[in-house]
Amino acid sequence: MEVVSELLSNKILLASCCGWLVAQVLKTIIYIVVNKNFNPERLLGDGGMPSSHSATVMALVTSTAFEFGVGSFQFAISAILALIVMHDAMGVRRETGKQAKAINNMMEWFADLGSDVSAEEKLKEFVGHSPAQVFFGALLGVAVGCLFSL
Repeated sequence: MEVVSELLSNKILLASCCGWLVAQVLKTIIYIVVNKNFNPERLLGDGGMPSSHSATVMALVTSTAFEFGVGSFQFAISAILALIVMHDAMGVRRETGKQAKAINNMMEWFADLGSDVSAEEKLKEFVGHSPAQVFFGALLGVAVGCLFSL
């Protein structure tokens, strides 16, 4: 029971989780507004605006800065982690999404030509983020981290 109490009183952990949750809810709302339909996969899925990866790690960085200071090793670790996560979201993961879209289009094209190739399950195309999605996710994370640290 003490472990649960400690987890629930860990502001840094709570800020990070809240950063993720707020980003996922906002991502779902934005998807509904833009596409005029609800896709439950958006609540837990990757990709989209804002980046929940960026929101999570920037809430971590911000709350760590408030808790331990920017000169601490905890801040250094969280800041480097955030840079890696956000860079990966805009790089490798974004390219993976582009490749998945191209492959899905090719599978449809082959099917239209009457080929025996069948795409049983489409590849996920929402896996990475544009720089704007990462930027706004990062801003959201900083805001959430500040709120939890006040």
